[in-house]
Amino acid sequence: MNKMMVYISAPYSQGDVALNIRRVIEMADKLLEAGYIPLVPHLTALWDLISPKSWNIWMEIDKVYLSKCDAVLRLDGPSIGANLEIRYAGKLGKPVYYSLEELKG
Repeated sequence: MNKMMVYISAPYSQGDVALNIRRVIEMADKLLEAGYIPLVPHLTALWDLISPKSWNIWMEIDKVYLSKCDAVLRLDGPSIGANLEIRYAGKLGKPVYYSLEELKG
């Protein structure tokens, strides 16, 4: 197993939230099958259902998660949060990929 931890950055609240979460989980499965360790920030949706937090708190948590990863995979679609995550990844010097094929190199 590659053991490279990949943060999945993708739309969450724009559009259908359930479909957005499903898409990220499906990509996480593909990453896992390819030997990566996926980090799925969208799974905090259940936490937010039980104990809602502000968007800013979730973004701060996501920044910490992102800082622990080796790379970021940005899925397509409009997202203010994902765009901020990509900028933050750049500040940290983390590589950002825009497809699984690009990540695999």
